Amino acid sequence: MKILRKILPAAAVLLLAAAALLWWLPASWALPLLQPPLHGLRLQQVGGTLWDGRAGQVLAPDGRALGRLQWQLSHRALFGQVGLQVDFDGPQFGFRGYMQKLPAGQVAWSALRARVELSALADPHLRLPLGQPQGELALHAEHALLQGGWPLEMQAGLQWRQAAMHTKNGDVALGDLHGQLVAQGGVIHAQWQDDGQGPLHTTGDLQLSPLGWRLVAGLQPRQDDPALRRWLAALGRPDADGAVHVERSGGLAATSIMGKTAR
Repeated sequence: MKILRKILPAAAVLLLAAAALLWWLPASWALPLLQPPLHGLRLQQVGGTLWDGRAGQVLAPDGRALGRLQWQLSHRALFGQVGLQVDFDGPQFGFRGYMQKLPAGQVAWSALRARVELSALADPHLRLPLGQPQGELALHAEHALLQGGWPLEMQAGLQWRQAAMHTKNGDVALGDLHGQLVAQGGVIHAQWQDDGQGPLHTTGDLQLSPLGWRLVAGLQPRQDDPALRRWLAALGRPDADGAVHVERSGGLAATSIMGKTAR
């Protein structure tokens, strides 16, 4: 009994010390735990704690500097309730939001903001028939529910600023586009239009699911731009007003699951 009375206080002190170390664990010490989920991204200039940390520089697998990262991880993660606030800022990419891990492999995001310079995603070895998208694409959503990276539920706003297509004959300016994206039951429905002032008048409607997709769009130049007219002609035959009407679909359930697309 005397030995037990000596061991129990010592064990309690060690347990409290371990809890305190975990509670204020430096992020630099936890770096081996943070790296594997990043799929090749590397964190440098790491500071703060595991729960409230930062990386002054995030490097791509090829060594390119992407930006800086801040995070706040809820202490409830110790009990399996993962809640993570992420704020990443870089010249070509930006992302912030609050993530909660849910049962059945689902992830919920709230106050989600994301932006990307599309030129950063361009693959010089990939030759797309209509060219490489250029400009900044931005998304903002107050709520999104994902499973396996696919949105099950979402209502988001979209903006494509200074939209353009880079082709072998030069850049084709499209203007500024904006729209809405709604996901329900695993089916994504996106609608967009131009801001009314750019070189291209366009409206579009896209429905997309893992089983199929359907697109309806109208595009008409507002001015006599030969490069834009050539680009539009690659999408289809223009009518008397120079407008091109596009209707495409594909997949196993392009019509049966998604039904008719509103024009």
